[in-house]
Amino acid sequence: MSQIYDNKPQLDPHPLSPYVAWAGERNRDAILEVLQERLPKSEGHVLEIASGSGMHLCYFAPHFPHLRFHPSDVDEDVFDNIRKLKQEQGVSNLEAPVKLDLLSPDTWSNPSQQLFDFIISINILQVAPFEVAEGIMKCSSKLLKSGGLLYMYGPFKVNGEFSSESNQEFDKKLRSAGVPYWGLKDIADVTSAAEVNGLRLKDKIDMPANNFSLIFSK
Repeated sequence: MSQIYDNKPQLDPHPLSPYVAWAGERNRDAILEVLQERLPKSEGHVLEIASGSGMHLCYFAPHFPHLRFHPSDVDEDVFDNIRKLKQEQGVSNLEAPVKLDLLSPDTWSNPSQQLFDFIISINILQVAPFEVAEGIMKCSSKLLKSGGLLYMYGPFKVNGEFSSESNQEFDKKLRSAGVPYWGLKDIADVTSAAEVNGLRLKDKIDMPANNFSLIFSK
């Protein structure tokens, strides 16, 4: 077992926590492989919802110099870290971070000014109320171009069941924190929220550590 798995920090969903950094480093290469198959091959724009520290986009963006990546988050306190990573890593195709609150549509971009070919959402729903899942779908329906894709990554239940013992244990650990909405959400419920907003589940991909990649199309 590699050192990164041995040194797992204590669970802490704050975007700048050691736990989130550990999880991001663990999953980034597996996610990159999916993005290399699915992201546009020609010029385009990619929005990340809830970018947090910016570690994912700063890692992905150099692999796709023909694309412009747009970080966003509800917490403007993380923007300095995103700008810092961009400068330190010399990422030239990363735009300035913008505030985006999934529960406040007035913070979403004006579609006449900017539509996106692809939207990314990584490891959000297990520590968010289901209203955030609905917000992701509503926001994506508004901001995606016709034929655009929404990519979601994380642990999920499948038709009411846990896909592995480790996911069941993770759900139990999340719920033990005492936050009412912490816990794994069900792919069926997320898909229903997507369909209400004109999105359909195009692909469900098994990922390492019993996670899933979900790809929705507009």
